[in-house]
Amino acid sequence: MMQEAEITSFLRTLFIIFLVWYGLKVIGKYVAPFILRRAVNKFEEKIKSQQQQASKSNVKVGETVIDKKPRDEKTSNSSVGEYVDFEEVDD
Repeated sequence: MMQEAEITSFLRTLFIIFLVWYGLKVIGKYVAPFILRRAVNKFEEKIKSQQQQASKSNVKVGETVIDKKPRDEKTSNSSVGEYVDFEEVDD
């Protein structure tokens, strides 16, 4: 009687594993192309928008453009200590 219950539960477990595996395989066959197509379309839109922004700018070829102005004030951390510059001396 005990072996019958073990065999039944083992077969049921194998059946569930098989159904899950087969279900994922079928779902992946139909869902994965949809997800990939959507990702490719978003990537294409991003590239097109970048190209449009680049074509709208009035930058001449070879001209250097600085997008961000550096901060004027530089802060130092006085709690670290004083920086000492040194030279290496050969013996």
